[in-house]
Amino acid sequence: MWESITEWGGWYGLSVGGAWAATVLLLLIGFAGCFIPVIPGHLMILLAAVSHRLTLGWLLGRDSGVEWWTFVVLGVLLAVGQAFDLLSGAAGARWFGGTKWGAAGAMVGGIAGMFFMPFGLVVGPLVGAYAFEAIFAKQETRPAVVSGVGSAVGTLASLVVKVIIGVLMIGWLLADIWWIG
Repeated sequence: MWESITEWGGWYGLSVGGAWAATVLLLLIGFAGCFIPVIPGHLMILLAAVSHRLTLGWLLGRDSGVEWWTFVVLGVLLAVGQAFDLLSGAAGARWFGGTKWGAAGAMVGGIAGMFFMPFGLVVGPLVGAYAFEAIFAKQETRPAVVSGVGSAVGTLASLVVKVIIGVLMIGWLLADIWWIG
């Protein structure tokens, strides 16, 4: 694959360089998306693989190094990351002793918190879990607060898992491009 990066002769070389630039740009945006919730990080990493395969493989007729099973692995990692991200606040609330209402409030608060970046992502599930525990489950202040804190801990754990999955996805793709494929 290194020869495709170093071929800069004529339009063909520029096309290969452009394909690599698009792949690297999408990977960087995807990795940033693991930290910035408004950017779908794992999806951007998958799109980097698709872009690399499309531009080098199908449009330029070169071996892109991206095999079909890489798309399957990246898709599974994406699904795991999304599921964990969606359920982490609710799971944190339940783990800390909250009721099903606290878990539901953490999910609602997490969705509402997306509109108040960046602090809303942690504060939203916390407030949502607390509010649902206090209003619907009729919990006292202390258990409701503990449920809210649990949802915030779950949300922060989700951030760590998202970064780990993002690094795994990028590593898998690069390994497939350079060493496996």
